[in-house]
Amino acid sequence: MGFISKWAGLLGLLALIVGGDQIRINRPDHKYRLTVEVTTPDGIKTGSGVLAVVPDRNYNRSGRTTMRGEAVFVDLGRGKNLVALLAHQQGDKLDLDDINYLALRAYSAARGSRVSFKDMSRQTGIVPVQGELIPVLVSFGDLKDPASARLVDSGHSEVVLGDGYAIRGFSAEVVPNGFWPIDFGGPLGEPVTRGLHSKLSWLARPDAPAATALQAAGLPAVEPAAAREAFARK
Repeated sequence: MGFISKWAGLLGLLALIVGGDQIRINRPDHKYRLTVEVTTPDGIKTGSGVLAVVPDRNYNRSGRTTMRGEAVFVDLGRGKNLVALLAHQQGDKLDLDDINYLALRAYSAARGSRVSFKDMSRQTGIVPVQGELIPVLVSFGDLKDPASARLVDSGHSEVVLGDGYAIRGFSAEVVPNGFWPIDFGGPLGEPVTRGLHSKLSWLARPDAPAATALQAAGLPAVEPAAAREAFARK
């Protein structure tokens, strides 16, 4: 019994060490809330989502900084919508990495000096997201049809959304990291926003509807798996 208890204790300790290391590796460095405000004929409509930024903490440093979260959906009423993708357009390429640094760059611009990555979790206040930091915007004529996606120009949104609609602004706000992976809200920390699939049901399909949506919006082509990352990331 003593021998068994000894090994059980060692295995339990090993499990704690491995589990603790996985938490260290996968815990977000910081989280931020991305908010979109749109002026409509019925007043201001707002949508927001909490995104988590996870740096590469693997021992071999062979990975890259990643993102958890989903594109921000704004219900504009009257059957209209706006979706801020987890992507930026850089010339003839769709950039899926810049979203990881959106908050960092927005805070740096607001502060007037470079904010370091390691200091992001200590930032406070709400800062504007402007210019090239604004992510790709699309709108769906039919939420059930990815091919109905249209690219929305943040400066001329009325072209797609109609008269009386205008992008009022974007903002970023660092929120508490909490106790990942039990950051379920309240004192445990802000959870990453989920639920986009309830608006865009085709996101759960095994084929390539996300790529269809990007293509319909006239955005640069990317592989199907990468196209889905413009909408949601684990």
